[in-house]
Amino acid sequence: MNIISIKSYSELNSKLDKDKKTYLLLYKKGSEQSDCAMGHYTEAATDIEGLQLFSADVSTVRDIHEKYNVTSAPTMIEFEGTEAKNTVKGCHQSSYFKSILEDAVYISTTSSEVKPQKRVIVYSTPTCTWCTTIKTYLRENKIRFTDIDVSKNQAAAEAMVKKSGQQGVPQTEINGQIIVGFDKQKINTLLGING
Repeated sequence: MNIISIKSYSELNSKLDKDKKTYLLLYKKGSEQSDCAMGHYTEAATDIEGLQLFSADVSTVRDIHEKYNVTSAPTMIEFEGTEAKNTVKGCHQSSYFKSILEDAVYISTTSSEVKPQKRVIVYSTPTCTWCTTIKTYLRENKIRFTDIDVSKNQAAAEAMVKKSGQQGVPQTEINGQIIVGFDKQKINTLLGING
């Protein structure tokens, strides 16, 4: 899918569709973090259909970030219709961006009678046995999740610590709520797993 370059807030506003999910990556060309995010965002957008994907370089577009109180680049803004609903800051692996975009496509194509799955992210390391346990548990219960190896992704590790105040893994993020460790009861409650 093509990522459309936006030149102003008024252009963005005219392109937001009340019936579509839209993602906008605010980045600063030439900044290491922003170039990283733009590369991974572009890679994640490959083979994604049914969403509007935009980008805006804050060194030339100066009115969008102010409207949404964005103070750092890169930041991806998620829109539901014309309303900004969520932001993702920093450079993340393309698999992380792809999971967000795929979830949005999945949710938008799912019948209104079917309850969409919550967004699940597992922060883990390869040597962590509890990380393996939680990922196995989620797979057994057919829960789609994004696995982020924080030993290889410093930005994700910092974001994880910022969200939870904890450095240990596993940490599971379910629709923005963080669970530190393998708290089966809390995971079951948040995901509606009977067991």
